[in-house]
Amino acid sequence: MSNISAGSAVSSSGVPLTTVRRVTADGVTVFYREAGPADAPVVLLLHGFPTSSFQYRELIPRLADKYRVIAPDLPGFGFTDVPEARQYKYSFDALAKTMLAFTDALHLKRYSLYVFDYGAPTGLRMAVAHPERVTAIVSQNGNAYEEGLGDAWGPIRKYWSDPSAANREEVRKAAVSFEGIKFQYVHGVKSPEAVGPEAYWLDYALVSRPGNTDIQLDLFLDYQNNVKLYPKFQEYFRTSKPPLLAIWGKNDPFFIPPGAEAFKKDNPNATVQFLDTGHFALETHVEEVALAMRELLAKSVA
Repeated sequence: MSNISAGSAVSSSGVPLTTVRRVTADGVTVFYREAGPADAPVVLLLHGFPTSSFQYRELIPRLADKYRVIAPDLPGFGFTDVPEARQYKYSFDALAKTMLAFTDALHLKRYSLYVFDYGAPTGLRMAVAHPERVTAIVSQNGNAYEEGLGDAWGPIRKYWSDPSAANREEVRKAAVSFEGIKFQYVHGVKSPEAVGPEAYWLDYALVSRPGNTDIQLDLFLDYQNNVKLYPKFQEYFRTSKPPLLAIWGKNDPFFIPPGAEAFKKDNPNATVQFLDTGHFALETHVEEVALAMRELLAKSVA
């Protein structure tokens, strides 16, 4: 066994090594990736649909020389294990509750948030509950405004208004199928062949596990409650004014550029940067995202 402190290991080339860990929180065994010095400022990375902490595999080592970087898998995603006896009700309120318990289990008192897709309504609930903990926010296609919802939400909005079996099946075909998942990775990308297939194949394999497709469809239905909370998130921006970077794949059909620009309406400390890519910006522009994050964190994180 190594005697190196959790999250502090580096390779012989000096590149921080990422370790995988598990911790019990809220009756859930949360799988997470971690790198960086144990006593460094914390950056908490929250993933979206349909992926997991795997989406941060290239970003983590680009930040971990100066920061303790932690990326958990949300319940229902990746390798986080929710015991059947837990009778977990999958909603965004529940995801946020579990993630708050996760931060408590790791004794995280202050952290910057990186929120993407589902990570945004999860992380912003956490910020509203404990604004004193959040030192900065990076939103990469993590929406908090009605104007940020693109036309691709059409089938899901129909499902919200009528959660029939037929509309549920339409959402499954559009979003949870292999083609639907791959579309999220390659749409709006100049060179789709640059996106490694292992990412969307892994996502598809994990969401296709027995019972998991229904979990995903339940979360799509519950997403309407995130939209209802947008005013509360916006009030948080106005009152707490966290240093915020909205860095956006401008070709994302789900969360469109007006959603990034909207942050500036409520938060004078918000800046916006657009990237010529799609939803999963880290697959094509991880260097640009890491550089922009380091600039924000250097100014805002003591």
